[in-house]
This record gives sequence, structure tokens and C-alpha cells, in this order.
Amino acid sequence: MSAEPRINDRIRVPEVRLVGPSGEQVGIVPLAKALELAQEYDLDLVEVAATARPPVCKLMDYGKFKYESAMKAREARKNQAHTVIKEMKLRPKIDPHDYDTKKGHVVRFLKQGDKVKITIMFRGREQSRPELGFRLLQRLASDVEDLGFIESNPKQDGRNMIMVLGPHKKKTEAMAEAREAQAARKAGRQGSSDAPSEDDTAEAPAETPSEA
Repeated sequence: MSAEPRINDRIRVPEVRLVGPSGEQVGIVPLAKALELAQEYDLDLVEVAATARPPVCKLMDYGKFKYESAMKAREARKNQAHTVIKEMKLRPKIDPHDYDTKKGHVVRFLKQGDKVKITIMFRGREQSRPELGFRLLQRLASDVEDLGFIESNPKQDGRNMIMVLGPHKKKTEAMAEAREAQAARKAGRQGSSDAPSEDDTAEAPAETPSEA
């Protein structure tokens, strides 16, 4: 079955409850009269409530209505916030440089409004020292506490220990801030290109008055 509403001569009922182009209630009229009004206004007769008795129909520009609906749906999808879970893997005896690099990624993910799954991978004898992984996870959570919180406490999962960090900032807020920052950077670049150069702003040398 088509999801499209019935329009114009595809409507097969003896009478309809008609709504005018501006939303005004016209009342129950014969289908032939409704089609005549649609032709008079150069609009379409669109069935908007097929299950009503009689069905409700509205006079509108159906092509324009479909276009505007598609644009609204596209904009809604564009602004829709999808919850994303990023993953970061660490070793219990990670060196300071690698730790700072991994932490930088976690910071970036949280700023973007994404959750982060932190996995500590134990190998060999490291499996007998789960406290090393626990302390590392606690340290990381403390280092990024301004941006995120522990959503799922550290827990052992086979050879791994897992913790989930959630962002303080909602995804929609992060997206809006990113768009604002991008617009500000663009405006800044345009402003710098429009600024007069040093040569343009240099004052012309004063003229020396000639002797009489």
C-alpha cells in the first residue's frame, strides 16, 4: 500500500469535510464541489484524514507541500543526535607518552558528546594484577572529570577490564557548539582577508609647501 495520501480524482467518496487553504473549516461538502473549489483556487484536494467519517480533505499545493516536508525531514536528520560509543584500548603498564596520547583522544570524544568505552588489555602475568588496570582507569576518569563521568564502573571481562565514560555535554549541544566555532573561524578568515594591508594604511608623506 502506498503511504501517499489520495489527491484530487483519486479520492473516491461521496462527500468530504473540507479545510480551506488557510486552515479555515469549510464544512461537509460533496466531493464534486470540493474538486470544483480546488480547480478554482488552482490547488489540489488532498485527503489528510482518510479514516474520519467523512474523510477530511484540505486544499493545498501538494507539490510544494511534499517539497517542504522533504526539506524538513532532511534538516531533522541532519540535526539528529546519534549516540556513539567510541573505544580506547590501553595496556596496564602504558608509558607516559602513550597515556597522554590516549587521554587526548578520550578528551576529544567527550568534547564531541560521545561516550567512550575504555578497555584495559591484560596479557600473561598481568592478569594476576587487576589492580593495575583499576588504578589506571580511575586515573583516567579523574583526568577527564571536567568533561565526562563514569557511566559504567570498571569490571573484569575475561582478559580485559572495561569502563564506560559518559560526556557531561549532550551530543546536540556539542554539535551546536561545533557549528558555532566553525562559523566563527570562517568569519575570522573573512575578516582578516578584508582588513587593509599595512601599505594601504600607511599615511602619504606630507607635501612641502613651495616657496613664494
